[in-house]
Amino acid sequence: MRTWARAVRWYLRELTGETEYDRYCERQARHHPRAPLPTRREYQVLRTLHRETHPQGRCC
Repeated sequence: MRTWARAVRWYLRELTGETEYDRYCERQARHHPRAPLPTRREYQVLRTLHRETHPQGRCC
């Protein structure tokens, strides 16, 4: 049961993009250990601004 619950939790976090912040923090710690990290909310704002200023073409 625990394995199933863990798998569902992992899937939902990946689906909603919640793990992107965790990956960002890990990457920043590796490449820029002394740089301050934005909060999760600040990261979401930065991510949204980036997506709005750099739109990707879609087929539909």
